[in-house]
Amino acid sequence: ISFTMNNRTSYFYDPDVGNFHYGAGHPMKPHRLSLTHSLVLHYGLYKKMMVFKPYKASQHDMCRFHSEDYIDFLQKVSPNNMQGFTKSLNTFNVGDDCPVFPGLFEFCSRYTGASLQGATQLNHKICDIAINWAGGLHHAKKFEASGFCYVNDIVISILELLKYHPRVLYIDIDIHHGDGVQEAFYLTDRVMTVSFHKYGNYFFPGTGDMYEVGAESGRYYCLNVPLRDGIDDQSYRQLFQPVIKQVVDFYQPTCIVLQCGADSLGCDRLGCFNLSIRGHGDCVEFVKSFKIPLLVLGGGGYTVRNVAQYFEYFAPDFTLHPDVSTRIENQNSRPYLEQIRQTVFENLKMLNHAPSVQIHDVPSDVLSYERTDEPDPDERGGEENYTRSVRLQHVGLKIDSSAFIFCSQASLVCLSQAGGSQRVLRRRPRQRQRERCGNLKRENERT
Repeated sequence: ISFTMNNRTSYFYDPDVGNFHYGAGHPMKPHRLSLTHSLVLHYGLYKKMMVFKPYKASQHDMCRFHSEDYIDFLQKVSPNNMQGFTKSLNTFNVGDDCPVFPGLFEFCSRYTGASLQGATQLNHKICDIAINWAGGLHHAKKFEASGFCYVNDIVISILELLKYHPRVLYIDIDIHHGDGVQEAFYLTDRVMTVSFHKYGNYFFPGTGDMYEVGAESGRYYCLNVPLRDGIDDQSYRQLFQPVIKQVVDFYQPTCIVLQCGADSLGCDRLGCFNLSIRGHGDCVEFVKSFKIPLLVLGGGGYTVRNVAQYFEYFAPDFTLHPDVSTRIENQNSRPYLEQIRQTVFENLKMLNHAPSVQIHDVPSDVLSYERTDEPDPDERGGEENYTRSVRLQHVGLKIDSSAFIFCSQASLVCLSQAGGSQRVLRRRPRQRQRERCGNLKRENERT
C-alpha cells in the first residue's frame, strides 16, 4: 500500500500475535505476521502511519456473529482438557484443520479486536485506511470453525461498519472462496460480497460458483468470480479492474473491506495461481484509488516468505517486485474469462442502484475514546517504540495504555438516501448492548 498526504493510515499490530502456533506441520503460521511487522519497522513504513497496539475482542464482541455456545467452547477448550470436549470438537468442527492449540481464544481475541478497532476508526473518520494483516479469517461460520479460521473477524467488523455506513462492499482476493462472509450476508443488500477465487476440482471450500448470487433482499448482491489454475497478472487485472469498477459504480459503497489473502501468489504451498506481488498489489492500489474508506485485512498465505514479501513488497534481494517464475499453466482462456465477465455484468444490471437505508439511531460503540490533543503530523516515534505517541483522555475501557483509538464527536452524520440529504443526529447516551448473541438477522435489521 502506498501512502500519500491525503491518506491517513492506521496500522494495527499486536507484538504477541506471531507467537501462537497451530502445531507441527500445520500450514497456518502466525509467525509470518512478526516477519511482516519487522519489515514495516526496517523499511520505516511506521513513520507514514499511525501505529496501534489493538484492543482485544471480548466474548461478547465475538457473539455479535457467532453462537454463544461456540464462543464459550473456544474460551474453555485447551490441549490439556480437550479429551473432555469430544462431542463439542465434532459439533464445532475443531480438529485437524482447525486444531486446539495453546492460547487459541487469546489468538482469536487479538486478531478480531484489531479488525474491530480498525472498523471503529473508519466509522469516526480517524483514518482513511485501516490495516490489520492478522485478520481476514473468512471461512469461520456462525456455529463452527472452518479452513484454519475460528472467529470471523471480517463479519464482526462489517457489522460494526453497518452502524454508520448504509452500504459496505466486501472484496476477497484470497485464492479460496470467502464462504463465511458470503453466507453471513447472503440475504441482505446492506453488504455486497465479491470474491475472486479458484473454483472446481474439489478445491476448498467447494463454494463460489458464479451462479451463487444471493437470495431474498440480497439477491444479486453476492458476486463470485470463479477462476481456474494458473491465472497470471495480466488476466487477473483485465478481469478484476472492470468488475470492481462496475460494482462500485452500481452499488456506491460508503466503505470497502478488502481481504488480501496472499495464497493467490505464485508458488504458495496451497495455491495454484501465478500472481506476482506486483499483480496482487495492483488490486489493492486500484481499490484504494476510489478514495472510499478502506479496511485492509490479511488472510491466507502458506509460504511464509511470500507473505512477508507481499504484505510489505520485500524480497531477500531487496527488490520490491521480484519475478515469480510461472510454474502452472494458465487454464483461464480468453473465452472463459469473457464468459465470466459477461455473466457478472448481466448480474450487476439486476441491481437496484445504491439501496437506501432509513435514518436510525446509532447503537453504542464497541470502543469509546475522546481526543484531547491533536497529534503533531511531523512527530514520529522510533523503531523501539513503534506505537504512535498521542496524548489522549481514555473513556470507559481499561486496555493497555499503548492501544489508542479516538471516539466520535458529539454528533454524527447518517446518510439518508431519500432525497440524498445528510442528516445530523445527536448521539444518545451510551447504553448497554441489548442485542442477543448469535442472532445475525436481528443485528442486520437493527443496524
